Amino acid sequence: TPLSALIHAATMVTAGVYLICRFHPFFEISEVATWVAAILGTATLLIAATTALVQTDLKRIIAYSTMSQIGYMVAGAAAAAYSASMFHLMTHAFFKALLFMSAGSVIAAMGGVQDVRKMGGFKKAMPFTYAVFVIGALTLAGFPGLSGFWSKDEIISFTMNRGGGFTVIAGAMLVGALLTAFYSMRAVFLVFHGDPCDQAKELEGGHLAHGDHTNPATGEHEDTGVGFPGADHHIAEREGEMKVAMGTLAFLSVIAGFVQIPGVTHKIETWLEPVFADSQYAHDIPSVSTQWTGLAVGAAIALIGIAIAYWAYVARPGVTGKLAERFAPVDKFLTNAWGFDW
Repeated sequence: TPLSALIHAATMVTAGVYLICRFHPFFEISEVATWVAAILGTATLLIAATTALVQTDLKRIIAYSTMSQIGYMVAGAAAAAYSASMFHLMTHAFFKALLFMSAGSVIAAMGGVQDVRKMGGFKKAMPFTYAVFVIGALTLAGFPGLSGFWSKDEIISFTMNRGGGFTVIAGAMLVGALLTAFYSMRAVFLVFHGDPCDQAKELEGGHLAHGDHTNPATGEHEDTGVGFPGADHHIAEREGEMKVAMGTLAFLSVIAGFVQIPGVTHKIETWLEPVFADSQYAHDIPSVSTQWTGLAVGAAIALIGIAIAYWAYVARPGVTGKLAERFAPVDKFLTNAWGFDW
């Protein structure tokens, strides 16, 4: 789990964003390269976000959300929102690592089961994991005041400010923001709310659901001395070191956005200014009032997405299942990630 948190949140997957920003002179002299990056980034954020809507594997939901957020960064970098993209790269590392760590805690409590359809009711059984997972999910959703709110909406404001075709890109980003808020809270409601699953009940009673010592992917029986989950069964909820790690990430997810508040702070922008001094577009910054308008719109979209998820999974549970049955081909198409894995 810590390894997947590191790789899928902060290192390998975001290297391309860093490279586009570093190679900005080449992108700025080639309109074709700029638009290839902008269109691919936009397609990535929408394809991954729609795929995350229907995934049933907890880690896949989070992994597809990573793809979607990198789409924001790539499209933003193509629009010359370099500082904003690097800002989002930083905040994303905190809240996405937090989500992977929290998910690992839940999966361990489930005895290796990752299917969200088999989860539920962990709110009482795992209060610490619930708290930090909610912080991570709300930050991903762009909830007002949290770090993802400042960085993602800054990308959208800068992209909108470029005008022309980039206005369409910014519009697609807003659609992606609504989807992001929905699938983020979908994971929260499916895993932590509702009736407690058997594993959650076991945990509430002070026991751990060991389950069978089998590989959850293949069903193969495993030697507890070397295999998964091992002879000793640990969950992050009960381990001090893991609580420190998750708590630190939660704290950074909350406060990291304060380094770049429109009209108040601009630490990232100032720090990166020498890198983009030669850019012909990076200094075309939207006005403070425009940026705050964008933040207000972003906040409204995030709250709407959260409200829809609450309606679908708490107020009217089962409504999404009926929709999936009614539009089975669409559900299958999205579940299969638009056929890209195939």
